[in-house]
Amino acid sequence: MIEIIPNWHPIFVHFSVGLLSISVVLFILSKFVTHWRLEDQWLATAYWTLWIGVLITVGTVIAGWYAMNTVKHDDPSHLVMLDHRLWALVTAGIFAVAAIWGIVQYKAQSRPGAAFLVLMVVGLVGLGGTAWRGGELVFRHGVGVMALPNPSNHAHAAGTPAHSHGEEAAAGHHDDLGADGGHHADTAQSHGEMSPEAQAQGEGAVGADAAVTDSPAPAVVDHHDDGHAH
Repeated sequence: MIEIIPNWHPIFVHFSVGLLSISVVLFILSKFVTHWRLEDQWLATAYWTLWIGVLITVGTVIAGWYAMNTVKHDDPSHLVMLDHRLWALVTAGIFAVAAIWGIVQYKAQSRPGAAFLVLMVVGLVGLGGTAWRGGELVFRHGVGVMALPNPSNHAHAAGTPAHSHGEEAAAGHHDDLGADGGHHADTAQSHGEMSPEAQAQGEGAVGADAAVTDSPAPAVVDHHDDGHAH
């Protein structure tokens, strides 16, 4: 059997979201389109995507129930999982009612009314809320994720610029070089080749330090008990 990681639920759920969302949009558009032929085409597509989406959603709910009881998770993710399950069951129930209602309308050859469209919009809101919480489980809590990426092992293909700030800084340093090499002169001066004025100031400071060093040490006065000083 084909191994699906972590399970079949992510496969089913994308069909449910896609088909049911398209169904709602087409039902709404058909309400405001006056061209009879285009309206009939959109209505037929809306009905079929609704019915097929509900049938697939049955598999989505079953796979989701299985995933809830098999994937590893902790207490915080479990709370989100319960919330996700509640939204999923309510939303699936709404679209199941809409599918039965749609069959009745289709057999009676009647146009969808305002109440039916409101129910479909409510189902679309529930679908978005369910999908949001499912995304939170995977991308925020890591439920069903077997391994996280290791950026240190990432390498770009040949010819792709590398993310090395040291190389970029070095390239920018060499780009600043002028044709006459003036930049090298400024750099050399900053690395130890001082101007004459700076050299004179440095020599003066060195001479002052030498004068202080060469001055005789003060005499040590030794006081004895007899009061004489040597």
